[in-house]
Amino acid sequence: MGKRGLKRMGDVQGFSTLDVVALGFFLAAWSGYHLAVEKLGPARRSLNTRMAEFRRAWMREALVRENRIVDSTIMASLQSGAAFFASTSLLAVGASLALIQATDTALALFADLPFGVAATRLAFEAKVFGLGVIFVYAFFKFAWSYRLFNYAAILLGAVPQDGAAPRAHEAAMRTAEMTIVAGRHFTRGQRAFFFALGYLGWFVGPWVLIVATAAVLIVMAGRQFGSDALSALGPA
Repeated sequence: MGKRGLKRMGDVQGFSTLDVVALGFFLAAWSGYHLAVEKLGPARRSLNTRMAEFRRAWMREALVRENRIVDSTIMASLQSGAAFFASTSLLAVGASLALIQATDTALALFADLPFGVAATRLAFEAKVFGLGVIFVYAFFKFAWSYRLFNYAAILLGAVPQDGAAPRAHEAAMRTAEMTIVAGRHFTRGQRAFFFALGYLGWFVGPWVLIVATAAVLIVMAGRQFGSDALSALGPA
């Protein structure tokens, strides 16, 4: 199929070639950031990795504490944070569904914007569907994180009171690793929220999606690799 045929197909579906490029940039930015923070070499210097070390240090301290009320309180706080964001994700999914029902009103609103790009009903609803998928993904991540923090609380209760008991250190490290996994899924859910902000730019136009995604990427990378929070942890 030639370029003219591809262009006609894009016009029929309501998406231009630039829309496809912008969406590809959005997906590449999300995937690239995920790899940089969790898989590749830079991950060793990220804020998340440094905090994982402190989660292990937390469990080592809990191992020698006679009273673990403080540790239980911290665990409950982590659970409540995951539960809050899971509930927020469901609200966002509901808002996306409501936005589909208000397609005509939304199209009229965007058409009045001086810098907006005219969109067809099909294109608009497809964009809203994509936004809903992002929030559904975030919900699953937050809900699973909540469940994992629940498991971590159980593992914490299974750590022997006597820190010198056989396999006590192993039990504490097992708890630490569970909190790290729970925190990783929580972070992925938050990441979806941040990139959803960039995705909103697509409703205005593909160039806005590219710029908004780049802005989100720069802010998030700065927080992971060059923020004052990372500096507060001291040298690695």
